[in-house]
Amino acid sequence: MEIAIAGSVIAAGLAVGLAAIGPGIGQGNAASSAVEGIARQPEAEGKIRGTLLLSLAFMETLTIYGLVVSLILLFVILPGFKG
Repeated sequence: MEIAIAGSVIAAGLAVGLAAIGPGIGQGNAASSAVEGIARQPEAEGKIRGTLLLSLAFMETLTIYGLVVSLILLFVILPGFKG
């Protein structure tokens, strides 16, 4: 039973960590490309900025999903093992 609890805690940590790594790398690449695009075509700054903000919101959603999964593991599934 204790192994299941430890596994649940480790899984929660991995869920948040892995869910943050991918979007973090993607956000860095997207911001880098947006800055490069704005530097090349300053007249397209508005379109590039809008697209960048929308894509950053979608990427951040993945991190929030990982956080929700880890919170479910810690506060919903984990107390079920104690009984």
